[in-house]
Amino acid sequence: MNPVRAFWLILMLIATPAWAYQTRVVSIPSTAMHRSFDATVVLPDQYARGGDATRFPVVYVLHGSGGDYTDWTANSHIGKLADRYHVILVMPDGGHESWYIDSPVDPRSRYETYVGTEVVGYIDRHFRTLATRRARAITGLSMGGFGALRIALDRPDEFGAAGSISGAVDPRGCEDEPGIERVFGDPSQDAEFWNNEAIVASAQNFGREHIALTIDCGVNDALVQSNRLLHERLVELGVPHDYAERPGGHTWEYWSNAVKYQVLFFASTFRQAARDANGAAI
Repeated sequence: MNPVRAFWLILMLIATPAWAYQTRVVSIPSTAMHRSFDATVVLPDQYARGGDATRFPVVYVLHGSGGDYTDWTANSHIGKLADRYHVILVMPDGGHESWYIDSPVDPRSRYETYVGTEVVGYIDRHFRTLATRRARAITGLSMGGFGALRIALDRPDEFGAAGSISGAVDPRGCEDEPGIERVFGDPSQDAEFWNNEAIVASAQNFGREHIALTIDCGVNDALVQSNRLLHERLVELGVPHDYAERPGGHTWEYWSNAVKYQVLFFASTFRQAARDANGAAI
């Protein structure tokens, strides 16, 4: 081989990170729904090399409407973030149109209980996690952004940090979405439930429960106005949070970029929690 070419080849190999994360698909049973669902779990390279005593924070990442547990790994390079920030990533299946709630009208749809309690319990039992709220975060895109914020608000003992990417943070503006009435009920007859589920209605609880919060949405996204209203409400209430609008719409190009900032935010939150504990384990 030409010496110059060999030199540049070696330089490229040195400069290119060796992403060695492991991706697994696990089947997680739901007592609440009497069936099992698949989930994608991404383990950082350090997981295999760290030994039985090494434990890791966990970031749960939810898919959007019509998606499933494969969406994030199929449409983005999210796996690299596990290595970069030394976290376990978990992408559960949330059903095509579940909105990640325990439906008041469909007793078979208990996805908030499933994701917020059953999935978390399974992951903590089967993987070397740091099983505390300070080392656990949840985010998602679109329907999953709503679900992540809703689950964090309803389970503050489970999640110390939450995020939303292009989140459908106010279901009242999504009444035309296919299947939404199947889980939320009729918007007229069940108006109280619709109103209570809107994230803005519980916005003060992010501060009260000390949930680290990050929200972003594309400036060309149809959902940007509801995200702006939530941001304005959080500012009015004095609730600390990160908020960003970036160029882009309701697309994987936007989401695959935005998730990098969200996982960075969570990793910083985990590190701060460790410092606040005076160097003790998270």
